Amino acid sequence: MIDISNIKSPGWQRVVTELNQPAPDDRAYLERLVRVLAQVSGARQAVLFSPNRTDGEEVEPQVEMVWPPASGAEAVTGGGGQVRPSKSAAIEQETEARSAARAAFTSGQARAFGLDKQESYYDAGPQQGFLLAVPLVQAVGVPNAKGEQAFAIQGVVTLLIEPRAKDAVRSTLAMAEVLAGYLSGHTARSALQRTQSASMALDLATRLIASINTSTNFKGAAIQIVNDLAKQFALDRVSLGWVRSDKVRVESISDVEHFDRRMVTVQKLQAAMDECLDQEQAIVYPQPPAEGPGGDVLLSQSIVHSHRELAAGNASAKVCSIPLRTDEDVVGVVTLEVAGETKPDVAWIEMIQAAMDLIAPVLRIRKSDDRILPLRAYDDGVKAAGWLVGTKHTVWKLAGVAVIALAAFVALYQTTYRPGADATIEPRVRRVVSVPFDAQIRRLGPGIEPGRDVAEGDLLVELDTEELRLGLADANAKILQARTQIAAAQREQDQGKVKQAEAQLERAIAEAALYDYRIKRSRITAPISGRIIAGDLKDKIGASVKLGETLMQIAALDDLIVTARVEESDIRFVRAAFERAAGEGERAAGSIATKASPARPLAFTVERIVPLAQAGEGKNTFEVRARLDDTPENRERLRDYTLVVGMEGVAKFDTERMSLLEIGTRKIIDTVRLWLW
Repeated sequence: MIDISNIKSPGWQRVVTELNQPAPDDRAYLERLVRVLAQVSGARQAVLFSPNRTDGEEVEPQVEMVWPPASGAEAVTGGGGQVRPSKSAAIEQETEARSAARAAFTSGQARAFGLDKQESYYDAGPQQGFLLAVPLVQAVGVPNAKGEQAFAIQGVVTLLIEPRAKDAVRSTLAMAEVLAGYLSGHTARSALQRTQSASMALDLATRLIASINTSTNFKGAAIQIVNDLAKQFALDRVSLGWVRSDKVRVESISDVEHFDRRMVTVQKLQAAMDECLDQEQAIVYPQPPAEGPGGDVLLSQSIVHSHRELAAGNASAKVCSIPLRTDEDVVGVVTLEVAGETKPDVAWIEMIQAAMDLIAPVLRIRKSDDRILPLRAYDDGVKAAGWLVGTKHTVWKLAGVAVIALAAFVALYQTTYRPGADATIEPRVRRVVSVPFDAQIRRLGPGIEPGRDVAEGDLLVELDTEELRLGLADANAKILQARTQIAAAQREQDQGKVKQAEAQLERAIAEAALYDYRIKRSRITAPISGRIIAGDLKDKIGASVKLGETLMQIAALDDLIVTARVEESDIRFVRAAFERAAGEGERAAGSIATKASPARPLAFTVERIVPLAQAGEGKNTFEVRARLDDTPENRERLRDYTLVVGMEGVAKFDTERMSLLEIGTRKIIDTVRLWLW
């Protein structure tokens, strides 16, 4: 606990000095303020809560930092060796601390609570100590004409103190309120610093724009800027690059009038500028720390590979690249290089960035004035068109004439209406090869695998017949035995034994026939000529298979059909074209563009329309079946397909001729008619 009983005591002077010192950002100052409040009040723990309004206007305290932090890895040491508050440390009396913070947020006043009854300390006993809730108030906006200033509670600090007398609690609470008021001083200093930085940036931008105005073209303006920046800040080299097709092209280098872009230095400069363009933020090398004095999170996390390469020739070199932004676009990059003891800090970079944001629009205008011949030709064309449609709003008038011409073309030009539908290519003939009986796969036919073409009768699979052959031999032995028994019974003239032996003979013959049938069926051959489209059995050789199990599928690819699902709003056009073609002895044609090769459509002829609507995906469709035409074009294109069966695409049907306007508005008109029905 710091002794501040006397305002002139060293402890009080040290506290005032520490709270009046500038901080790199608001969080660093809040960490310092929480630590000082805890030390001055002798609190066991100090917790900073921020307001979290998630449901309406009710404030729910949210933990931002805790002091002292937990021991171990969570105890982070900041600048000056001071232990920084932590967010993850355990909170003593957390429920009471949140209640006290919530009360301070609601009332806006500092309050003390006894831990015995969680009430105001006047009624609480001193057995468990007290919780002090101190609101942190900051000014919001600017004073109005009457000098009135709006204030808002930015947070609440709760202090857990040991039991002490009521007067001591009052004094501690009042002292904490006084120290919390130093936050307003920090806010004022930060606002003043921002104002000074903006003023310096505006002054720099004014001087640079004045220099730009003395140049007659963009190149001269770029050279003027880099030279002025180099002289103004005593920099070793300043370079300016302009974005072209998402790449930066070096336009000017300070104190250099002409340079070769193939030079290694220029290439490194361009790489560093591209690195800045890709990240769309200022980049500085060496990078500042993420926290502490002179720290910046964004600058510390930026990628600086190209900047490191640019500064590799000089150990004391510092490189900073700043984007030139107009609205949300990065139009150029300025790279600043300096050696020696000078080191760009965050405030200086922010000032340069603000100045460049003011200069970038002026440079963009200068670049626009130096446009190439096609762009100038565009301007000349607009001026020439002014003689036809007038000099005012020429582009809009030309656009109106173009729209009228386009509307006339759409209304008068007629073409064949080709309604589209999702479609699938399938073989007309497909055979499934299955297992004729329970067995094991012995081997496959030569080269049998999916995608292989086979002829009818080619060996596909051969099943293991060793057990069947043993069974056949056993059945043949039973046949011989039964015949021997019949002969012996006939010699003995025992008719009962003869009939019994004859029954055994018939059973043995049937058993032998079954084995012989299965042995013949063990060689499974192709039922048709075609291509194997399913069934990879290479890893199943020697495996057991069951009766009826599917081994493979074979499809004849010389006769393919297209199955299209036409919407009910288009089916009448397809049906009319099909009936008209059938009456005239012609074919109802169309084509399908597959997803695999949409640029090489396949022609087909409609064969049949299934007169049954099918509901699916929120619409009714009719199935239309067509065959692929056996034309040289189709055969050539089908050879380019490694897979055909089940291929999806979009089918287009040739129907009647309509104007483009009728085609485009047909569905809208039909929908309106249904609404008006």
